[in-house]
Amino acid sequence: MKFIDLSVHLIASFKFIAEYGRFVLVLGLIAGVLLPDIALAMRPWLSELVMLLLGFTSLRIGFTAVKDAVDHIKETFLVVFTFQVIFPLTVVAILITFGLGNTAAAMVITLVLAAPSITGAPNFAIMLGYQPEATFRVLVIGTCCLPITIIPVLWFLPAAGSLYDVIWLSIELTVTMGLAIATGFIIRAVLIPQVNSDQKMALDGVSTLLLAVIVVGLMSAIVPTLNEDPQKLLNWLVLAFSLNYGLQLITYILFRTTGANSQNISMAIIAGNRNVAIFLVAVTVSNSNEFLIFLGCYQLPMYLTPIFMRWLYKTE
Repeated sequence: MKFIDLSVHLIASFKFIAEYGRFVLVLGLIAGVLLPDIALAMRPWLSELVMLLLGFTSLRIGFTAVKDAVDHIKETFLVVFTFQVIFPLTVVAILITFGLGNTAAAMVITLVLAAPSITGAPNFAIMLGYQPEATFRVLVIGTCCLPITIIPVLWFLPAAGSLYDVIWLSIELTVTMGLAIATGFIIRAVLIPQVNSDQKMALDGVSTLLLAVIVVGLMSAIVPTLNEDPQKLLNWLVLAFSLNYGLQLITYILFRTTGANSQNISMAIIAGNRNVAIFLVAVTVSNSNEFLIFLGCYQLPMYLTPIFMRWLYKTE
C-alpha cells in the first residue's frame, strides 16, 4: 500500500515538473552558472550522461513509435536529409571558399548543422502550442540516420581530419547510440509496454529533469572561460544565439512560404536546436576546449527557446 502511495506521489511530482518544464530548464541553466564546481565535477561523466539521456528517450518513445515514424518516412527523411546533410554541406562549401574550413568555429558550426534533433524537441513543441508528432518523427529518424549522414559532411570539412577519422567517428556513434537506444527499448518493452496519459506526462517530467541536470555539466566551461577570457566567451555566445535562432527563423519562413501545415512548421524548432552533445560519445571531434565552451554557450539559446521564441511560433 505504501509503495502504491509512493508511486502516485512520484507520478504527480513528475507531472508537475513536466507542466512547468520551461522554467525547470531555466533553473538548470542558472545552476550551471552558479555551481561551477559541480559543473566541473560532472564534466568527466558527460559522455555517460548523454548516453543515459538517449537511453531514457528511447524508453520514453518505445519501439512502436519508431514503426509509426516509418509510416511517414518519405516526408521525414526529406527533412532529415535537408537538415543534416544539405544545410551542413552548403555551409562547409561557403567556409572553404572563404578559407575558414580549418577553424574551430567551422568545426562547431558544422557539428551543429550535422547533428540530429535534441531529445527535448517534442517537449519544446508542446510548450509552444504544437502537437509533438512531427518533431518526434524527425528526432527518431534523424538520430538513427546520424552515423550515415555525418560521413559526407565531415569528409568535406578539412578540420575533421582524414577519411579514416570520419569513418571511425561513424562507427563510434553507431555502437554507442545503438547500445543506449536498444537498452531503452528493451526496458520499455519489459517493464512498461503500455503507457497511459498520466505515466506519459510523468515520463516527460523525468526527461525534463534529466535535461536540467545534464545542462549543469554541459556548461562546465562557461565560468572558467568567463574568468579567463570574457571576450572569447562573448564571441561564442553570439555565435550560439545567432546560429540557433537564425536557423529557426529562416526555416520557419521557408516552411510558411512553401505552404507547410501548421504542425510541420513546428519542425523549425529542430533546425536550430540540435543534439550537439551527442558528439561527446565520439572523442575524435569533441575533445577540444573550444567545443566544450561552445557547447556550454549553446545550451542558453536552446533551453530558452520555449520562452524567447514564443513570439515566432504563437502566430500560428
